[in-house]
Amino acid sequence: MISPARVAAYNILRRLSDGRSDLPAAVAAVRDALKDERDRGLATDIATGTMRWRATVDHLIAHYAKRPIAKLDSEVVDILRLSIYQLLHLTRVPASAVVDDAVDLTKRAGKKSASGFVNAVLRSVSRNRRALPLPPRPDDESNRTAAIDYLSLTLSHPRWLAERWLDRVGLARAEAWMLFNNEPAPLTIRSNPLRTTRDELLVRLAEIGVEAHAARFAPDGIVLDKGSLREEAPRGEFVMQDEASQLVALLAGAEPGPLVLDTCASPGGKATAMAMTLGIGERLIACDVRERRMALLQRTVAASGALNVRLVQVDVTKPLPFRPDFSTVIVDAPCSGLGTLRRDPDIRWRRSPDDLPALAAAQLTMLANAAGMVRPGGRLVYATCSSEPEENEAVAAAFLASTPDFRAVPASAAHPALSADVVDARGHLRTEPDQHGLELFFGAVFERAGQL
Repeated sequence: MISPARVAAYNILRRLSDGRSDLPAAVAAVRDALKDERDRGLATDIATGTMRWRATVDHLIAHYAKRPIAKLDSEVVDILRLSIYQLLHLTRVPASAVVDDAVDLTKRAGKKSASGFVNAVLRSVSRNRRALPLPPRPDDESNRTAAIDYLSLTLSHPRWLAERWLDRVGLARAEAWMLFNNEPAPLTIRSNPLRTTRDELLVRLAEIGVEAHAARFAPDGIVLDKGSLREEAPRGEFVMQDEASQLVALLAGAEPGPLVLDTCASPGGKATAMAMTLGIGERLIACDVRERRMALLQRTVAASGALNVRLVQVDVTKPLPFRPDFSTVIVDAPCSGLGTLRRDPDIRWRRSPDDLPALAAAQLTMLANAAGMVRPGGRLVYATCSSEPEENEAVAAAFLASTPDFRAVPASAAHPALSADVVDARGHLRTEPDQHGLELFFGAVFERAGQL
């Protein structure tokens, strides 16, 4: 009998290969059919790990199959991918069990004629696990082709990203960045100051057997080291939120009120964080464009207990239905997501350099529309979770060039809790995976001329 977790992992990969969904949606669609929580965890691990190491695995498939990936049935490729990932990274599972399950899964997928081929490829990989035919790390970056081969194939990133990052930060930093992306991300939460403090929440977590520590940069952030947030976890006392994402809310300032607009607010982590800083009578308007995201935003706000948040469904790529009365406006813009490859490994295979110009153009439109809502003397914050300058510095520069009544404000001046370590030479928030141990988030702050 095939392991239920491996069947589920295969079904997740099929959804991705068919283009039916992204990784989080594919996992959500499949894992609930598994009754055992351990199987759910293993299926998610296999699928996520396979997506992280896809380029490496595909290189091995092509080598041992002695034919290009494109010449193989996609069902067979997915079975080989998840099985090779297990052979190389989940070594507690006996190799014979992985191979046997893969052969049975090939037959179950209606590809019985390929079962011998699958068996042969996997046994070749298993025999050569200690000496795989992968590009070695070059001594330095003077051999650019060798460096790109190593980064793209051995460290499993798209070649176009390997080229960009090598040229931008050099071999050592690009390598460290990619190694960061290939590690499982820890669970990070933000304590809810309406109901507890970070120190109190750490005590509560320890009482239910969850080992955790205070985040390095986010003042309310907690990183979980060991244990799970089971039913007895203190619900309502925290929000799931990446640490780098928590820093974006600090750009709004310690006192962002009296009227704040979060234009792309779902899932609601930043909106609720900012809402906690508002005084009596001050309000935050939280927006998003899709019904599903508005529903998620509503749940987050309700769970937080914030009573000063109002929800409005709007499309920030179009003129906004508000007056220019806001003291602070946040545009955490939809972007390529290339700064979050550790948490969302499938993004690296879904994006291409051709995506960046259209994304940047849409981001600039959003920023211009949002800027019209800022009152004189008010603050405008632009943020992304992209690694690429087209979506970050270039958009910020283009906005300033086209909007003379705004000036740049150093992020370091935004909030006393924002560490200077995460502010770059241009004055932007920029978290670096290899330097800060965080996903790459970017943030720029602008101020409108005049007085509040």
